[in-house]
Amino acid sequence: MSHAFSSPLPDLETLRTGGKRAVARALAAVETARGTCELVALLDAAARAARAHVLGLTGPPGVGKSTLTNALVQRARKAGQTVAVLAVDPSSRRTGGALLGDRARIQTDPEDRGIFVRSMAARDRLGGLSDDAIAAVVLLRAVYDLVIVETVGVGQSEADISLVADTVVLCIQPASGDSLQFMKAGVMELPDIIVVTKADMAEVARRAASEVAGAISLSGGDDQSGWKVPVIRLSATTGEGLEAFDEAVSSHLAHVAPGGAGDARTARRTEQEGKWVEEAIKVRFGTHGLGLARKIALTEGFAPYGPFAREAELVRRLTSGQY
Repeated sequence: MSHAFSSPLPDLETLRTGGKRAVARALAAVETARGTCELVALLDAAARAARAHVLGLTGPPGVGKSTLTNALVQRARKAGQTVAVLAVDPSSRRTGGALLGDRARIQTDPEDRGIFVRSMAARDRLGGLSDDAIAAVVLLRAVYDLVIVETVGVGQSEADISLVADTVVLCIQPASGDSLQFMKAGVMELPDIIVVTKADMAEVARRAASEVAGAISLSGGDDQSGWKVPVIRLSATTGEGLEAFDEAVSSHLAHVAPGGAGDARTARRTEQEGKWVEEAIKVRFGTHGLGLARKIALTEGFAPYGPFAREAELVRRLTSGQY
């Protein structure tokens, strides 16, 4: 279990009214007070009180995700929405910190209380989402109207983004061969929206969009709820395609939110919570420990517990040999 946090954690109401400083304190506790009763209670309260739509952007380095994020932040703020951006970067093997930690590419007004930007390292999962990043998303989506999670598409990140996002956006650069690579890797089954960036490269972007549309049809096209994955050509610098992107996100939100296809977002979030617990146990105790944890959960049932309390109890049981 992590050591106790040096000062009291803010509660959810304080997080929502206390501005960036309170949010920064809570995110610091995610990294230093993992497993403490105080943090577990805060995270489970935040999980129950989620209010943001979580937009996950993934794709290879240099595809233009940060430029797109900038444009989306500005549009959301103009529409009166509060926004949090969590940028998950590959970890430095030397320090364990985020390689792109300064986030110089995301431009925000420091005086604007309605926007919060944080960079986190992938740590033990190259390109993927660490347990800390998942906990950070849970906190941020309980405070802000829109949460954008941006990952560098290396290793597990294309799959890991689906652990937290309500809408997964895969960004592909024209003339890069990415679409062929994604077809081979089976990544086309993951996104809810596909964006071909740098649409100002007119003919090349059109060709890439056509290839991607073909790849989607080969992988089955629709998900089980009947959502058809749109392919949007977009240039964040010129603004081309941004309206179409907004419409696609709104359509997907309407499709998955309460009143949509059987409230698919609630079902997705419940499934995500189960995966958070399993991934955290697997990282700490390996596949054997995960098998033991599943047996404990099956025999005793943890339905009343939030995901972080479930994880903490399973860690306690596995560590003490009570299985």
